[in-house]
Amino acid sequence: MKVNVTKRRPSALIWSILAAFISIGVIYLVFRNLDIERLTRVLLKAEGIWIVALAFSIPLEQILRGWKWRQILYDIRPVGIIRLFGAVMVGYFANIIVPVGVSPFVRAWLVARLEGLKIATVLLTTAIERFVDGIVFAILVGILIAFATLPASEGNLRLGMITAGGGSFLLFSGLFVILFAFKKHLFDTTSLIGRSVARLELAYESKLSGLGSNLAHGITWPKSYWRGAGVILASIGMKLISITHFLWAGLAFGVVLAPFEYLFIMVFSGFALIISRFIRLPGGGVIGSALALKLLGIADEEALTMVLLVHTASLSLTAGIGIIALWKSGLTVMTLGQDLSRQGAEAHE
Repeated sequence: MKVNVTKRRPSALIWSILAAFISIGVIYLVFRNLDIERLTRVLLKAEGIWIVALAFSIPLEQILRGWKWRQILYDIRPVGIIRLFGAVMVGYFANIIVPVGVSPFVRAWLVARLEGLKIATVLLTTAIERFVDGIVFAILVGILIAFATLPASEGNLRLGMITAGGGSFLLFSGLFVILFAFKKHLFDTTSLIGRSVARLELAYESKLSGLGSNLAHGITWPKSYWRGAGVILASIGMKLISITHFLWAGLAFGVVLAPFEYLFIMVFSGFALIISRFIRLPGGGVIGSALALKLLGIADEEALTMVLLVHTASLSLTAGIGIIALWKSGLTVMTLGQDLSRQGAEAHE
């Protein structure tokens, strides 16, 4: 029997409404001393050249993600960078419509559909790409803790970052190792994993035929040393570009910070986003970046304009490029929704 995946439980709806009010309340508390007249003056003095630099850096980061993903996929299928970049942006666009972390599934689904690959195969390559990002992020946290002077705050910020950074490194490196260890057991019928996969294939023969081989095919790392190094370097490059987002936004309104302070904003807002996704609280990135700027002593008016500029630019560019990429793929938002609903319903049969 099929389940209507679009129907939400009352408890989930109640939490969504409550979480939205919590997010609005936190943002209000952060900017409760806002001076509207000064905010107007700050907005009027914005320099367009830096806004253009910000608008250029946002898709550039995702083009680099597409190139990085291409290196991981290369031994399976050498997919073009533009196609992968488009799939990434469609995934982020889907997250705007349905903010429950569907981005990896959507971009895997789109590439699999366009390239004639299996979703399970492509989905695992997105997981590997994300694990590398997580490890690089954790290393940057370590660099920040070791070499930067963190802003003074109530509570032990350094201890919190050490705990979160160390936990992130152990989590993502552990998941990376476990995933490749998992591959070895997929075809071993004496192991629990092998038996479970074999039973699934037998029980859902029409839909899950070849599941084990599809999963194993997607657990891959570039055979070429240079492509493997490229994955890591691209992940570092993406983080460096991400750090510049608030550099350009700050310059637009006359705010200049120390280099490590931009890294602090990226790390702090990154942790806030991860936590917000875990508890399904909307606006985690906005709240995290706003709090980071306040901890650095930025005035409310400049902090608010910087946060709004970065996140509005990101949302509008993601939505615009995502819609164009979807259209270029011969699909529409309605097609995307229908296909995802069908996939979800089949998974619950």
